[in-house]
Order: sequence, then structure tokens, then C-alpha cells
Amino acid sequence: MGTRVRGWRWRPNPLRRRCDVVEAWTALIVAVLLCVGAPLTGLAMGWQAYDAARGAAAEQRAERHRVRAEVTEQAPAAIPSATGAKQPAYWVGVRWTEPGGRERTGEARVPAGTRPGDHTHVWLDDAGRIVAAPADSTAIWQQALAVGGCATVGAATAVLAGRFVVRRVALHHRMAEWEREWARTGPEWGRRWA
Repeated sequence: MGTRVRGWRWRPNPLRRRCDVVEAWTALIVAVLLCVGAPLTGLAMGWQAYDAARGAAAEQRAERHRVRAEVTEQAPAAIPSATGAKQPAYWVGVRWTEPGGRERTGEARVPAGTRPGDHTHVWLDDAGRIVAAPADSTAIWQQALAVGGCATVGAATAVLAGRFVVRRVALHHRMAEWEREWARTGPEWGRRWA
């Protein structure tokens, strides 16, 4: 039964080759990059995405304004659900009054079961068109976490791909070194037994 000697690539050893040392250093570097580098990359990218999304949301809030609108069409009925799942929203006609007193109509998303005469809020751009609401803090955080998570996974994947390449190259060099050594010692070994 064989025993495993830990750290043999780090200690002086007649069987240790240069590719073994390179592989040992690569394993150490990979461990540091996976434990420190990848999370820091994800954190930096997530923070940058948070700042960008927060700036875009502030810009949207400056460009858009919310008005109260009256629903003019019946939305489809709510779907019965035993689990209490969130009900879908439907596009229905709405009517609102502009600050100048002019009445406008359009379509907005309302919860299921909304009846004509109910009130909802719609977001308008400077031209008076209905637009999506500006991103709220939940959406901003979701985007930042998604970008940060993807960046962490991407960095870890790149590190592991680099480790795979280094291992393949080290294995190739190890086999070449063993071939050269065997070419030198093999004939003498065979003569000894002849």
C-alpha cells in the first residue's frame, strides 16, 4: 500500500522536476485567485453595475412623471390559486388628464380583476407617452447581484481554464523529460541484465 507524501513538490527531491515546481506554484496561485481574486472581481463589477443602474434610475425618474389614471376597460378575472401565487397583470385602456386639462387615453398594465372606474398610476415621459416605471431599489440590487455573481463565476472559470492549460503543458513537459531520461538510462539498464 502506497503512502502519499504531502508537499513533495516543494521540498528538494531528486525525483522533483521543474514542471512539478511550476505545477505546485500554479496550484497555490489558483487557490488564491479562486478564494480572493474571483470574489473581489465580482464585488467590483457588482458595485459598478449598482452605481450605473442607480444613475440610470435617477435619470429615468427625472425624465418621467407619474399620474393617476382611471381604468376604462375590464381586466380579466383573477385566477384562483391555492398557493397564493402573484396574479398576472393585463394591458387595459386607461384615461388620465394632463396638467393643461386635456384628457388622454392609452393602455397600462393593471392587476387581474380590475374593473372600469378603478384608479391606477401610469408613468409618462416628456412627450406624454406611457412608459415603464423607473427601476426601484429592488431591481437595482437584483441587477447588481446578477452582474456580480456572473463576474465571479466568469473569473473562476477563467482561472480554472488557465489551471487546466498549465496542467496539460506541465504534463507534456514531464513526459518529454521522462523520455529524454529514459533514452539516456534505458540502454544501460538493459545491458545490466543481459
